[in-house]
Amino acid sequence: MDSRLYKKIQTEVLPALKQELGLKNIMQVPRILKVVVNVGYGRHAKENAFIENVERTLTAITGQKPMHNKATKAISNFKTRAGMPIGCSVTLRGKRMYDFVDKLVSVTFPRMKDFRGISPKAFDRQGNYTIGFKENIAFPEIKADAIDKIHGLQVIISTSAKNREQGLALLTKVGFPFSNK
Repeated sequence: MDSRLYKKIQTEVLPALKQELGLKNIMQVPRILKVVVNVGYGRHAKENAFIENVERTLTAITGQKPMHNKATKAISNFKTRAGMPIGCSVTLRGKRMYDFVDKLVSVTFPRMKDFRGISPKAFDRQGNYTIGFKENIAFPEIKADAIDKIHGLQVIISTSAKNREQGLALLTKVGFPFSNK
């Protein structure tokens, strides 16, 4: 029932992080709380075919149906009206989250073109990490010849870390391939 990454985190990562960060209690060690996968429609917001394509893609990548995000305000320069769909997102927790992160680290990153590691600078102050993908075909579930329009997506990994250093230590131990810049 438990995923491979969850077992690794419980047996190897948490004790090593407790030692490395000098924490007294195992409950103080940072953990991954949730993963959010987000796609904005951009200029294709009025094309139903594109919206359905994005929905199918997110469902295939995450194994969960996406939620459509609607505009809260009308902005004339962007040609959006209040209540108009502007993107969709999926929030993953529990087993699906661990399976997704495991697939991201072990399959998706090695499939990316000209991959030299991810930037360690993309952490916010609370230790959450954001990755942007320019092409959705980096994921193994998406066949390049089966899609008509390639779109980007954003993956946000929320952690319980108190700062950037703890977040970086956690994701490094989990296996994220950070570049050494």
